[in-house]
Amino acid sequence: MSPSSWNRDVSQQPSTAAAPELDVFALGRRVRHLRKQAGLTLDDLSAAVGTAPSQLSLIENGKREPKLTLLQHLAGALNVSIDQLLGAEPPSRRAALEIELERYQRGPLYESLNLPKIRISSRLPLDVLEAQVGLLHELERKMNEQVATPEEARRANGELRAMMRERGNYFPEYEAEAQKVLKEVGYTTGPLSQHVIADIAAHLGFTLHHVGDLPHSTRSVTDLKNRKIYLTQSQRQDHDPRSVLLQALGHYVLGHETPKNYGDFLAQRVATNYFAAALLLPEQATVEFLQKAKAAKEIAVEDIRDAFAVSYETAAHRFTNLATKHLGVTTHFQKTHQSGIIYKAYENDGVNFPQDHTGAIEGQPSCKAWTSRAVFDVPDKFSAYSQYTDTSSGTYWCTARTERSASGEFSLSIGVPYQHVKWFRGRETSARATSNCPDPTCCKRPPAELTNQWAGNAWPSARAHSHLLAAMPPGAFPGVDETEVYSFLQAHSGS
Repeated sequence: MSPSSWNRDVSQQPSTAAAPELDVFALGRRVRHLRKQAGLTLDDLSAAVGTAPSQLSLIENGKREPKLTLLQHLAGALNVSIDQLLGAEPPSRRAALEIELERYQRGPLYESLNLPKIRISSRLPLDVLEAQVGLLHELERKMNEQVATPEEARRANGELRAMMRERGNYFPEYEAEAQKVLKEVGYTTGPLSQHVIADIAAHLGFTLHHVGDLPHSTRSVTDLKNRKIYLTQSQRQDHDPRSVLLQALGHYVLGHETPKNYGDFLAQRVATNYFAAALLLPEQATVEFLQKAKAAKEIAVEDIRDAFAVSYETAAHRFTNLATKHLGVTTHFQKTHQSGIIYKAYENDGVNFPQDHTGAIEGQPSCKAWTSRAVFDVPDKFSAYSQYTDTSSGTYWCTARTERSASGEFSLSIGVPYQHVKWFRGRETSARATSNCPDPTCCKRPPAELTNQWAGNAWPSARAHSHLLAAMPPGAFPGVDETEVYSFLQAHSGS
């Protein structure tokens, strides 16, 4: 993605990097290598460190993370330092191959192949190890080549979502900026009115202009030279006009530069969406509201929506920002099209979302048994629909409702693991389903009786989704026509 001529001088915000996690499988292979190098059996080492051989076996197989005290005992018994025990480099060529094969088998690429996992042990021949790792590496390379153009976007999106998961989707730096702005304009309480938002824009030195000829590829255009923000005057739009304006201001407040690549573009979009939500639903007021609801065991997304006068989707997103940090509740969110395709997703509760080999969830079909799909068949479209779903990763309770937009009908769902459902309204539902996905027999493969009846006798004419075939739009701001934007600004510069 070329920055083109969009560049301007803006102070760069510091990035926050997450600390790397301990690779328990790599550690286990290192412990096994050092034990055998020292000529010790599992029984010998267990006696030396004071733990059961079965526990050591779990550690060596990467199925258990040892506590610090046990790590210290292991280092002493194996005559190495803690740093050597936790070293980044595998101790041998075989160990390196075992670690790489295990990582492949735990990843979305291998899961998408629906193949049985290979048991990695000392009996597995070295040439088999090398062949398996080589095949998987080449398969990954080929698949990356096939989707070379949209690959950057999908991979960047997967990496961004992983970072959001690590942080519980909570960004204190954006919360602080939002609180600072609200304080400076004298905001106290209640829904953020259009008048207060206009005050925010004025405080930041911008004037607002609603026009009928906004470039079709934009939701807003900011004239940094004359400190003007242009918004559409059309009443037909899928986005809350308050949120659109606050996102435009967010780019300025957060000091964004022209994105250098698609990853930058996505990160900036997440930042401005978060900033806008933190203004519309201020942290302190929203947390107090949620804590009262939790104490009453009456948490409900529609109550958040009504209390702060925002859309259901904004309320659901904001819940994911604050639930883990302030309520101790892990959660997941889905926005799913009526066709079953996932448009947006977030999770930090272990729910088993479908993924492609890059780890991307967006664009994947949601399981037909999930609440996000079942809600489309509910007769009552004005009330939230709740359901328990038993999955391979546990039982989840989800609440969902549908909303219509220019792109069709969507479901918006928030879900939590079973242990957290006691805090939510709708927990008394008797609706229950079972999802065996990613097993293809769950909902991707038709039942045997239908297959026997119709296999070879059906030929559907598929509805072509041209956006699935298109390359990622070029430019620093994907899909935005630079000439069109500059011509628009030139036309309005004298007004």
